[in-house]
Amino acid sequence: MKNKDDKQRDLEALKKTLAENKNFFVTSYEKLTVRQDFELRKTVRDAGGNYRVVKNNLAAKASEGTPTSDLLGDLKGMTSLAYTAKDPVALAKALTKYSKENAQFTFKAGMVEGRVIDIKAIGDLASMPPKEEIYAKLLYLINATATRLVTSINGVGRNLAVVLDQAAKEGKFQ
Repeated sequence: MKNKDDKQRDLEALKKTLAENKNFFVTSYEKLTVRQDFELRKTVRDAGGNYRVVKNNLAAKASEGTPTSDLLGDLKGMTSLAYTAKDPVALAKALTKYSKENAQFTFKAGMVEGRVIDIKAIGDLASMPPKEEIYAKLLYLINATATRLVTSINGVGRNLAVVLDQAAKEGKFQ
């Protein structure tokens, strides 16, 4: 049994975690085996996140006065948090893939960039392309527009040169 000082340290550590991260996935891990839990933690680490089992009342106390209070205020059952300060899409993909392979692992809710999201939105987030792919597509669109503009500008000069050349060949400038 933990003494009061240990409980206070746990509360402060969870408050610090909630303050430092904007992307949380609240999950239920009921009936996971030790091997499955180890795989889950490895999956979360590989996705750039952290995983932590929390007590519901501790989570509620730690979230008071923070944006996570709506998310962590009324939790029921066994609860864990997967969180990251980096890319929430990568973590959502990893957790969704893991939950498909292990039916005991389920989502309760989530928070991305300070906004509470439901289970359907977590699935939508997991189906998004990675951030690097989105950046590549955006750069392609910007570059394609610039290329078309340059081609159009060059086309006007080229067409003028062709017309002048044909006119000179036909002797129209005499």
